[in-house]
Amino acid sequence: MSYEAILYETRGPVAIITLNRPERLNAIGQAVREEVHQAIEEARADDGVRAAIITGAGKGFCSGADLSGGAARLAAGGDGAPPRPAATNMSDKLDEDGWVGRWAKRFAYFDKPLIGAINGVAAGAGMSMALACDVRIGSTNARFKTVFVERNLSPDSGMSYFLPRIVGYSRAADLVFSSRAVGAEEALRIGLLDRVVEPEALIDEAVKMGEEMAQWPPLAIRMAKRVLQRNQDAELEDALRYESVALGFARKAAADTRESIAAFAEKRKGVYTGA
Repeated sequence: MSYEAILYETRGPVAIITLNRPERLNAIGQAVREEVHQAIEEARADDGVRAAIITGAGKGFCSGADLSGGAARLAAGGDGAPPRPAATNMSDKLDEDGWVGRWAKRFAYFDKPLIGAINGVAAGAGMSMALACDVRIGSTNARFKTVFVERNLSPDSGMSYFLPRIVGYSRAADLVFSSRAVGAEEALRIGLLDRVVEPEALIDEAVKMGEEMAQWPPLAIRMAKRVLQRNQDAELEDALRYESVALGFARKAAADTRESIAAFAEKRKGVYTGA
């Protein structure tokens, strides 16, 4: 599949999705939304891909929604925000998510490990995209900014869900209410980033992280992600019950079960296929 607004490549078992509008700091326009959706589906459907990375080209990770043309819309008497497409059918009229909701779900429901490689500014819906990743590795140039209140908006695109779960309520409130920028050092300290590396090493280190995840039985990894997501808000009894259910799914890869036992007994690295 060919793309224009993004780049898609694989390095062994790791897919790399790169937002490719550096002149707009990789702002999220319609083409980016559509192509990211296609790339996520491509990575999901490819059994050879066991982890994915999302990053941005140039100096920015993602500056949020594309507001180009906002000044003209203000001059015409609007609020400056991009116009919403008119609903053309009943399903569109009943759509509760909008594009920002679908954007959040696109990453959160990707059932393989998703690594955010934060190369520069991640703002607004771009920050929400970073937060929806399972882990985040940033360069020393990484910077986070919630932005929403500056645009007379409350948080959307999943930020109000992900941010408090990552940094806690009071820190989330600080970042949303102040809209202050958070650099890489502070982001690492408060949990917005899991690792920080030099800019030139970012993608290689993200790929290495993906390869560390991809070396294990793939069904077990995918079920591990489901369990973590499902149980973060569950009561203990429900969490234990779902863990038991998940074990059965991973065990459907019977050859990998046998290989894991053999690799342990023979003190060697296992080779897992998902079979």
